[in-house]
Amino acid sequence: MNAWLWAGVLVLAAWAAHWGADQLLTPLKLLRKQWGLTASAGAAFLAIVTASPEVAINITSAARGVSDIGLGNLLGSNIISIPLMITIAYFASRKQFKNNPKHQEHLDANMLALNKRSVPVLSLPYLGIIALVAILTVPKAWRGLQPVDGWIMLGAYAAFLAHAIIRGRKEGEKVKWTQKKIWLSIAGAIAIAAGAFFIVKATENIVSALGISQIVGGLFITGIMTTAPEVFKTWSVVKGGEVTAGTTSVIADNAITMTVAFFPLALVSTPVQDFQLYWVNLAFVGLMPLLYSLFVHQSKDLHGFSRWQVFVFDAAYVAYLFVMAFFVLKLF
Repeated sequence: MNAWLWAGVLVLAAWAAHWGADQLLTPLKLLRKQWGLTASAGAAFLAIVTASPEVAINITSAARGVSDIGLGNLLGSNIISIPLMITIAYFASRKQFKNNPKHQEHLDANMLALNKRSVPVLSLPYLGIIALVAILTVPKAWRGLQPVDGWIMLGAYAAFLAHAIIRGRKEGEKVKWTQKKIWLSIAGAIAIAAGAFFIVKATENIVSALGISQIVGGLFITGIMTTAPEVFKTWSVVKGGEVTAGTTSVIADNAITMTVAFFPLALVSTPVQDFQLYWVNLAFVGLMPLLYSLFVHQSKDLHGFSRWQVFVFDAAYVAYLFVMAFFVLKLF
């Protein structure tokens, strides 16, 4: 099979993995209501499933001996996801919501308004996770992903989830479970596993055909493909009036990617072979939630992002592409 055919397999596999995640999302949404989790805390909880394709891809990468694809996927998806989802959420929220009369103020101010809880519950802890990854993998004596790092990052995710749930509890609701939802969840788990296998297999063949490194393939092929289907989910959720849930879920997803999806790569002792490429990408991974945390507070009563700040997120990703093309990969 040539590169174009494998590209088709990659697209289909990415959609299969995300379809599977959607099916597994239903029981967790029911649990979120049953346990009384707020939007921000619920985002951290639901990310267990929404980030499952990335986790499955990294498990497959480690198992197949191509952990550089997983490492590129881990970094690449976390760089593009925040600016992409915030931009999509901004444009999806440019309509009136019947259940939110205050939203007209946000439209008049050209704002993407969010609940202020998203900073202490999600973005600041996520920044802490990135700092911990840097401490564990950047110093020369510890460089690379080691098994002990993986266990530490699993502990970091447990702390992240516990913190989000403790800070975001309210009274629970009664929910109804059906056999159809249970069977769809099982089918979803199978789709995630199959999709992850073919995503990794397709990436292996594409990078081989194009003559590029596996980590670059992970950054710009696997990482982007695993993020792309989330665009439609973010658009749908925000357009339905759940602006905070639709926008902030990306941060919770990224926290899982940097902890749980980090674990299988660490277990097989993934080395950092190109240190400049690694630290530049990790720096941009950290830049995105840093911008989020700095920008989100507009005033005492208003939280979110103005239009120019949304464009700054996009400009930050363009700057990343420029740095990678001209200074790291030296394509020109």
